[in-house]
Amino acid sequence: MATQKPQRSRAEREDAILRKILLVSLVDSMNRDPRIIYLEMTAAEFLSEDKPLMLSYDLLDRVLIDRLSGEFSGAESPFPYLVGCYRRAYEEGKKISSIKDQTLRSELEFVVRQVKKLVVSYCRLHLGNPGMFPDNDNSNANKSSGSPLLSLIISDSSNSVDSYGTSSGQNCPPGFLEEFFKDSDYDSLEPIYRCLYTDLSKSVVKVSALGNFQQPLRALIMLSSLPYGAKSLVNHPLWIPKDGFVNGRILEIQSILGRFFHVSAIPDNIMFKSEPDVGQQCFSDASTRRPADMLSSFATIKSVMTNLHDGLGEVLLSLLKNTDTRESVLEYLAEVIKKNSARAHIQVDPLACASSGMFVNLSAVMIRLCDPFLDANLTKRNKIDPRYVFSNTRMDLRELTALHASSEEVGAWIVKENLDSNRILQSQDASSSGYTASVVPVSRMGNPMSSCDGKPKYTFISECFFMTARVLNLGLLKAFSDYKHVAQDLSRSEDTLSTLKSMQGQAPSSQLELDIARLEKEIELHSQEKLCYEAQLFRDASLLRRALDFYRLMVVWLVDLVGGFKMPLPSSCPMLFACMPEHFVEDGMELLIFASRIPRALDGFLLDDFMNFIIMFMASPEFIRNPYLRAKMVEVLNCWMPNRSGSSSTATLFEGHQLSLEYLVRNLLKLYVDIEFTGSHTQFYDKFNIRHNIAELLEYLWQVPSHRNAWRQIAKEEEKGVYLNYLNFLINDSIYLLDESLNKILELKEMEAEMSNSAEWERRPAQERQERTRQFHSQENIIRIDMKLAMEDVGMLAFTSEEITAPFLLPEMVERVANMLNYFLLQLAGPQRRSLSLKDPEKYEFRPKELLKQIVRIYIHLARGDRENIFPAAISRDGRSYNDQLFTAAADILRRIGEDGRVIHEFVELGEKAKAAGSEAMDAEAALGEIPEEFLDPIQYTLMKDPVTLPSSKITIDRPVIQRHLLSDSSDPFNRSHLTQEMLIPNDELKARIEEFVRSQGLRWHDDHARN
Repeated sequence: MATQKPQRSRAEREDAILRKILLVSLVDSMNRDPRIIYLEMTAAEFLSEDKPLMLSYDLLDRVLIDRLSGEFSGAESPFPYLVGCYRRAYEEGKKISSIKDQTLRSELEFVVRQVKKLVVSYCRLHLGNPGMFPDNDNSNANKSSGSPLLSLIISDSSNSVDSYGTSSGQNCPPGFLEEFFKDSDYDSLEPIYRCLYTDLSKSVVKVSALGNFQQPLRALIMLSSLPYGAKSLVNHPLWIPKDGFVNGRILEIQSILGRFFHVSAIPDNIMFKSEPDVGQQCFSDASTRRPADMLSSFATIKSVMTNLHDGLGEVLLSLLKNTDTRESVLEYLAEVIKKNSARAHIQVDPLACASSGMFVNLSAVMIRLCDPFLDANLTKRNKIDPRYVFSNTRMDLRELTALHASSEEVGAWIVKENLDSNRILQSQDASSSGYTASVVPVSRMGNPMSSCDGKPKYTFISECFFMTARVLNLGLLKAFSDYKHVAQDLSRSEDTLSTLKSMQGQAPSSQLELDIARLEKEIELHSQEKLCYEAQLFRDASLLRRALDFYRLMVVWLVDLVGGFKMPLPSSCPMLFACMPEHFVEDGMELLIFASRIPRALDGFLLDDFMNFIIMFMASPEFIRNPYLRAKMVEVLNCWMPNRSGSSSTATLFEGHQLSLEYLVRNLLKLYVDIEFTGSHTQFYDKFNIRHNIAELLEYLWQVPSHRNAWRQIAKEEEKGVYLNYLNFLINDSIYLLDESLNKILELKEMEAEMSNSAEWERRPAQERQERTRQFHSQENIIRIDMKLAMEDVGMLAFTSEEITAPFLLPEMVERVANMLNYFLLQLAGPQRRSLSLKDPEKYEFRPKELLKQIVRIYIHLARGDRENIFPAAISRDGRSYNDQLFTAAADILRRIGEDGRVIHEFVELGEKAKAAGSEAMDAEAALGEIPEEFLDPIQYTLMKDPVTLPSSKITIDRPVIQRHLLSDSSDPFNRSHLTQEMLIPNDELKARIEEFVRSQGLRWHDDHARN
């Protein structure tokens, strides 16, 4: 029969448990575990005090102090030892839970809890005062340059091997961190937090999107969620670095959050390059890689960047919800914005400003913070106080270019309306900021709440809205611009490479080989950079959607400032609207343009508010001064045309949208005219691209019956107003573009002839050949662009003249139209037409047959609408291009290219009428004889029919002549003073004398012929 194992007493059990947990012994033994430390001095003291050599709860503090303070060879370092104690206490606690004796179990559980509590307390003491206890572990295995606590925090959040070398064996024991950070005061924990945050930020320095940032980020999330952790973070010296000179870049690379925000897939300046290299790892040799590999790379980057944005958003949200830390977060964001205001410049100094990567990340996080007030109905927009722009003390928004007001007007208005921060604070009527959705005088608006520190206070929604608008301007929208430049650089390099290879084929040289090799490397780097931008900017649908939601709020809020979505606009622009920063609108338009070019990015998104805004303001210089910004709105509409957007849903914006049906054509025509004078030194060339976008829209709208009807009505109502101006500039552009194109074709043919003479060409120096080849390709591009625009303009004249002829036949317009058509006809059917033949005309968008057909159709359309038979006379009066053989020659060409017989017949008939009109005109001129000088127009030197006097110069001129001048220039041609048609003074006395002269000369001529 087996002997029964003797039961141990409670004291013996307690001693055994504590020895296992603390790894100490009061009895020396040759067979003990090498990890167990013999506390000889402690044992001697116990014996001298007649105490048994056993560990107990009441001696726990004394034993632990002796273990930590003693110098024991090979003993574990204090912190890992204490963590080990906690882990062993946890394990012992699990064993104790199976003891059946409830009293004993309860007593032992209490002992274990006290051990854990004491161990945690000593951990805090050690980390707060690292030199308090000696470190007897001379090995480097557990050494770390940072806080040993950080490894536990990271392992607790990841449960995997991390960058600090902490393996699963060193995982944080359950409950340790919770107990460590609770039941302690701020002063004790602050030094520990400070060290943790310093080490955390160091761990992500120069780490890219593919690096190990996620474990430190999870640690940051955990620490900042704790009350004292949040307070310690915003009180850290590196929260907002202030020692020495601090600019945007220093704020990024030194501040705790800046280092996390720097993590990105977007390449940075070489001095601040992060590793691993995202472009090299994900997009090297992209042109030869499988589509599946590329998609995998895009998905990886999207995933890690989403994790970063979610994590940093969680950190900021946690700090903002904490009333003790909210102000510090807003101060940090404002400081980042202020120090990086130069990011708005075209050229950004990488040493002075933070990276694009940081600001794209900050953009993504800020619009996450806006989510609560981006609901579908934008119900909280009345909490956004527009006075923040003028009186907030965080950001200087008043210095930004305003939508309409000049900086002087903004300043004067602020003084007048008492909107500076000091005057606002003088008001005792403190109320929450807000305004109604109508044009409200500033003097009747509530005052922002004032704070005890003497600064006006605004709701968080106002703070968040305006800060987000600034961050998006400096971040996401700036990155779009950077991406565009990278794409342009890549395209230029590819074009140059193609040219160099062509030159190498004609005249090989070692220098060309070197240039080609250099360019190929350049192209590879540009390609990688472009794909990195695409991965972070365009593959994240949620980022674009949130940004679109934000700018939808922006345009609705701005429209509220002028009274809501209704037309016509107020007679004068409210100053609140006029003073808003211009980039608020420009950024929204840029976002729409980029989003429209990304497949399916706009699917399901309601664009009606944007459409309303664009229609309201694109032709309203009284509200938005910058013509280029209004032109950008047309670019947005251009992207939404159904044949371009790839989505049938955008068709309803044009064909079923009330404001669109009423105002779109009218405003496009008005903008077409306004854009002639932008005030820029490049206005002459800028207008062609802008009008190209307008022309494409107008051509599409002409196909929509409701818009065509509106167009006809506008032409009728505005026959002598905006429509006539539109026709004038359309004709001007057509003449210039076609003339330029045809002249450049002749120059190009000369170059072709040079290069085709192989013997002569080879004798030229290599450098000269290279230069001529570059000029040749440049000329090709210019011809292609100009010819495309010219064909577009002539096409618009052709399709509109079919149904709208009256404006073309007005006295001030008909001769210009006839001269233009005659000039084009001379080029296309005259003797020199063969000199315009090209080997590949389609390559240059030059389609002479189609162009001739369109010119002829314009002739015919106008002839059909000519009820007074003035068009043939106008054709024949053109002394520069017209001759009666031209119509016959053109008709022959039309027959050869298969034009409709009826069209040819009408055209030949018009030619006959013009010939007859010319004969009549010659007879009339002969009848008049010598015309008195005072009856001649001073510009055209033709007999005046309707003389008018100019009010400033007092010169008398024929009305159609001066009206034609005023279509392009609203000034007196003789002294440049301002002049409009309404200011012309009819000279009825002179008109009567001219009529009498014509009558009497006619009678005399008839009498003379009768006698003969």
